[in-house]
Amino acid sequence: FAGTAAIVQPPTLSREDVSAAIDRFQLQRATAIGSGLILSLAAIFPDAGIDLSQVTGARLMPKAIGEKSTEKEFTPVEPGSYDSAAIILLTDGQRTTGPDSMDAAKMAADRGIKVYTVGVGTKDGETIGFEGWSMRVRLDEETLKKIALQTQGEYFYAGTAENLKAVYEKLGSRLTV
Repeated sequence: FAGTAAIVQPPTLSREDVSAAIDRFQLQRATAIGSGLILSLAAIFPDAGIDLSQVTGARLMPKAIGEKSTEKEFTPVEPGSYDSAAIILLTDGQRTTGPDSMDAAKMAADRGIKVYTVGVGTKDGETIGFEGWSMRVRLDEETLKKIALQTQGEYFYAGTAENLKAVYEKLGSRLTV
């Protein structure tokens, strides 16, 4: 996700596919954390009828008179109780657009999905450059810690490439099938 969210790797058990998807990442402007979380939930639960209108910006068409609802009834579960999937959120934590991050985290928690947050950047902020343009990023650890806590996940700080590698090694050992 950046200013919008898209599925670049559907849920999989293949570490190679996940690694390849990570290698394809391209930095972009804006941060729609809520969109990323909601789209991830829709990918994990494709038949749950999760409303993606706040992610895509498309309005849902109202039901015709007499048309039966196809929405599935939803009953929240215990946060962190779903063992078949997790979300790893790699970001500076500063939402600049899209649905509220904490509202999206509540959706994950209500579905039992743990969100492991990985913070990048510095608290003071820094300017990073790539592909001829630059942008200022500032780490919002407070939000990332709240998301992890609400979903029974865990927060990790990755200030360097070495830190990020260590985080992925820790997560790899925790999320084994």
